[in-house]
Amino acid sequence: MFNRNKKEAIISDGITRRSFFKRIWIWLGVVAGLEFVGLSLSFLFSGKRRVGTKDLNQVKVIGRLEDIRPGSVYPYRSGQLYLVRMADGGFLALSLKCTHLGCSISWNEDDEKFICPCHSSEFDKYGDVLSPPAPHALDIYEVIIEEGMLKVDLGKKVKRKKFEKTDLTYG
Repeated sequence: MFNRNKKEAIISDGITRRSFFKRIWIWLGVVAGLEFVGLSLSFLFSGKRRVGTKDLNQVKVIGRLEDIRPGSVYPYRSGQLYLVRMADGGFLALSLKCTHLGCSISWNEDDEKFICPCHSSEFDKYGDVLSPPAPHALDIYEVIIEEGMLKVDLGKKVKRKKFEKTDLTYG
């Protein structure tokens, strides 16, 4: 019903059009605020692993020891790593992700170094930083040698500052 003396329309329960729209905007603001909080929480906790859970699928078989020649670097893209076999027979499983911003590195056979295409960080075959902006050495994964087979546990990523001889695994 419309009251000609007033400039606002009055809905049957005595609510004005202005107060009706005001309530709508308040509820829309509440819904938007809840969505923002929900999205923020899901973003903050999306990468967290549950403590105590172990995924058996994280141990990947790379191959037989005799098939991997000393002094070589093999990309294992589906496992997100490079497998390096040193001249003395030691193994090192390096993460594909640059420690600067997480871009995928690539191995340059001619220069014998890893190069990040995003910001030109360079790493040697041990994963140590040769050229910044990468803040520290490449992360490594645990290498497991069982019955002549080489395996890598992708669930055990180790962050490190630089290469140490104890990082190598011998078979």
